[in-house]
Order: sequence, then C-alpha cells, then structure tokens
Amino acid sequence: SSFEAGGPHTPSNIEPWSIIGDDSSIFVGTDRTSCFRRNKVALRMEVLCDNCPAVGVGIYNPGFWGMNIEDGKTYNLVMHAKSPEMIEMTVSLTSSDGLRVLASAAIRVPGGSNWIKLDQKLVAQGTDRTSRLQITAKTKGVVWLDQVSLMPSDTYKGHGFRTELISMLLDLKPRFLRFPGGCFVEGSWLRNAFRWRDSIGPWEERPGHYGDVWNYWTDDGLGYYEFLQLSEDLGAAPVWVFNNGISHHDEVDTTAIAPFVKDILDSLEFARGSAESTWGSVRAAMGHPEPFPVKYVAIGNEDCGKENYRGNYLKFYNAIREAYPDIQMISNCDGSSGPLDHPADLYDFHVYTGSRALFSMKNTFDNTSRSGPKAFVSEYAVTGNDAGRGSLLASLAEAAFLTGLEKNSDVVHMASYAPLFINDNDRTWNPDAIVFNSWQQYGTPSYWMQKFFRESSGATIHPITISSSYSGSLAASVITWHDDENSFLRVKVVNFGPDAVSLTFSATGLQGSINALGSTATVLTSGSVMDENSFANPNKVVPVTIELRNASEEMEVTLPPHSLSAFDLALAQSRLVAEM
Repeated sequence: SSFEAGGPHTPSNIEPWSIIGDDSSIFVGTDRTSCFRRNKVALRMEVLCDNCPAVGVGIYNPGFWGMNIEDGKTYNLVMHAKSPEMIEMTVSLTSSDGLRVLASAAIRVPGGSNWIKLDQKLVAQGTDRTSRLQITAKTKGVVWLDQVSLMPSDTYKGHGFRTELISMLLDLKPRFLRFPGGCFVEGSWLRNAFRWRDSIGPWEERPGHYGDVWNYWTDDGLGYYEFLQLSEDLGAAPVWVFNNGISHHDEVDTTAIAPFVKDILDSLEFARGSAESTWGSVRAAMGHPEPFPVKYVAIGNEDCGKENYRGNYLKFYNAIREAYPDIQMISNCDGSSGPLDHPADLYDFHVYTGSRALFSMKNTFDNTSRSGPKAFVSEYAVTGNDAGRGSLLASLAEAAFLTGLEKNSDVVHMASYAPLFINDNDRTWNPDAIVFNSWQQYGTPSYWMQKFFRESSGATIHPITISSSYSGSLAASVITWHDDENSFLRVKVVNFGPDAVSLTFSATGLQGSINALGSTATVLTSGSVMDENSFANPNKVVPVTIELRNASEEMEVTLPPHSLSAFDLALAQSRLVAEM
C-alpha cells in the first residue's frame, strides 16, 4: 500500500488506513517527502503521548474487507520508514477490533535523514478471517512511512496469487488469458487508463492509478509483468489488450497517435525482446531473462464505432505487423455478419444478454463467411434477472451458445467467459465465474459449465442431428478427445426445457467400438433453474459423474429437465456421424 490513493495534493485522505489513538496522543498526516520519485506522498506519524496506552498509538490497515490470517502461517511485511531520532515500533496482526493479537514483532527505526527498508516475518498464532495490520509506537517521536506490503509466504509459485484460486483456473485447462481487462484498459478518461509502463519494475516504484470505470484505486502490484507471468504459470497464451488512444469519453486524434503506437511497440519488446534489448533488459532485471511468447494483441476494447478507432487501429496494425509479423491482431469490430473495412487476424465478439436470447444465439456463426478474420468471443455471459448471482439457467444458455461455437470452430478461434473473478464484498458486476472473499471461494454454475468444454481445444468435432419433438429446447455437440491413455467420444446435450427428454443415441462410422468400461455420464442440474452456489452451499449446483454401464454404439439416454449432460464414451479411434 502506498499513500497515493488520496491524490497528489497533501494533506490527503489516508484511506484505507485508519488511526489508533486520539488527538491528544497522535497526529497523522501526509506530505510529499517519500524517497520514491514516482510515489512522493508519504505518511507522517507524530506520537504526542509520554504515557501512551498499553496497546500503543498508530495506524492500521484492514486489507480488502479483512485479511485472512491463519494459524502457523508466515506473513512477509516490507515497509519503508524514516525518523530523525531512533524510535521503537510494533507491527502486529490483530482481530478487526485490535483486541486479539495473532502475531507481533518489535521494529526499530534508527535515527537519521535517510529512508530505510524494513523486512519482518510474522508467524500467526491463531486464525482470524477479518484481521488487520497495525503499526504502533508508545514513545514520543516522529516517523515517516511509505510503501507497506504484507503478503502470505505461500502464494502460488511465490508470484502473489492465492493457490486455491489458481487451482480453480488450472482446473479449466485455460488455453489463453486475456488481460488486463476490458473497460479497465480504456478508462472512463484517458488520464485514468491502464499504463503498462507504470505497472512494471519494483512494486515500490509503481505510481498506481485510479480505475475510474470500476471506481477503485490500484497500486498496480498486479501489472503487465505479473499478467505475463500468470499466463506462463497457467500454461496459457497471453492476450494483451492495450489502449489505442481511446477511452469512454476522450480520444487521441490519429494525427497525434504516434507516441501511443511507440509505447505499445515498447510493451512488445518488454515481453518478447532479448535480455539485451532496451525493454527486454527491464524484464530480465525483474527475474525473467527468457521472453514471454506474446502472439495475440487486441487493439482496444469495445471501441469500434468511435470516431478515431479505424484511423488509430491502422496505425497500430501496420506498425505491429512490420515489427512482429507473427502477432495475431484483434479488431474490436464484429465481423460475424459482414466483412470488415480494415485488415485483422481476429475480431472481438461480445455478448451479454438474457438466457433465452443467448440460447437462441447458438446458430450465430452458422452463416459467417468462411474466409477472412476469425472470431474471438472474448466476453460472453448471461446477465440480467435470470442470471441472478450465477444461476443454473444462465449456465445452460451459455453451454448451448458454446456448442454452436464448437460446431463453428473453423471460424471461431477462441472464447472466454467474463468476468472471471469477483470479490463478494464488491459486487460491481453480476454474475461472475469465481466468487471469493478473504478466505473462501466457489464456482458459479457458469464456472462448472466451462469444465464440460475444457477438452474441446484441439479436439475433433463431428456432425450431429437431433430428431425429437423437443429439439427446439435442445442443443448438442460431439467431439473426440484424448487423454494420456484413452480416446473418448464426448456427446454434450443441453436440455433447456422443463421436461425430461428421452433420446436414442446412435453413432455410425465408428472405427472400433465403444467400451462400457471407462465410459461415464456427467450432469449439471438442480432442483430449480434459479439455483445458485454460495459460500454457505458452494456445491449446490455442480456436475455429478456416474459410470455409464450401458454405453454402446446405440443406447438410450434420458436428459433431466434444465440440464447439461456430457456422455464420455471410451473408444479406440472414430470417424463418425452421430444421430439422436
């Protein structure tokens, strides 16, 4: 945490920090005396009391709606301080009211005119899900503080992310990661747009910025480098969405876009350049001498139709094509129903709508031209009343939509649900795939639905015909996929209607036979279409898998009302036509 969130002018608001003590015992303010050139605002704490309270006086930070401190775990505190005279301070992890101390250590700030960096490990004795960090003193004196960081020691690969959240991502077998966001990239105004250059290098030196679309300050500790590193840790291709000189409310004229284009070329050199190059050397200094394989960039987010988009787009496109011929460039203009008026490798397709509307969009790409740029369905979700905070109904409509994307995978290259994460304490947008608080997490039905499609990347799609009086409320797709040892025929069927549906499944053209041993059926359904998961009941709507003992080339299956079913039929190899 820096103290920049209150703005560059001092005195300033110190939120999310608060004061421990009263006016007679402590005086806390801000000034522009920090040792960090791009973070000039520091906190000045003057202890006024001789006989201070036993707990001391000072400041505390609650983290994001409370810190999850767990018994026996180690937490790494880093902070920068300066004091004209030697001062003894106490750093502690406490309950939200400060009364219960979970970990504590004495820190001495030597007197002098120089700032010093202080490192302290805190080992918790006790668990509290809503803890806070306290920095206190008991003797008269003045101390300046800046750039305070508290991190658990057990983050995923030591890269700062909660292991249990990353494992939920890994379970989806993601093939790409689109970052750092959508509207977050644009900003409501350009002055508040994400700037990659301000988000790299040592975290203490990053200026941070105000995300004015979603209304929060970020220190940008999760920056361009961390997103590239996360992509690598997930084994996913990075998709870098950059600002093209356009925000929600202002635009750079194409005649003045050249420095913005150079800025993005620099970002690509940071990712892809050799460790000896100007920006590649900055990446290497951060601990990653090997390049990051950025092969996809999106030129803006939802900016098609803005006055300067086409002009700006072409400047970026031509410069990147010349410098990095292999990079696939993504236009914001939808090419699903007609040709684009500018060159692109892919185009964005975003859809947020009701469940019935999305179910009916399963044929969207059936008539899309087979030549020209491919579709990147980079944001899709059911939203509105029938989505709730993540309903079964929403997930079924999304699954039906995805079966259509699978069938049209010759023109649809990639698809990603959005948004991926939400903190339950700040539900700015509903629904989201993964919900978390300081210590818990769960997947919405839409998260679990995506697991049905995780083997689809690189799989072989097969034709399927459905003959049923219920066909208007059914959606289906068939693939063959392979794990380390076996091949499977996977038949996915969405029953979007209120009635159970019995079908006879018939596969023709199989090379080899279906083996009942190893065949399974997995079903996502629940008692009500509006059922949701929650912290209290995180597994209310989750897939259930059973052995499929009647698996054969021809078999009877029953689809429960409002359900997504996947039949994984073990086989040798197949070339087939499936019928229902």
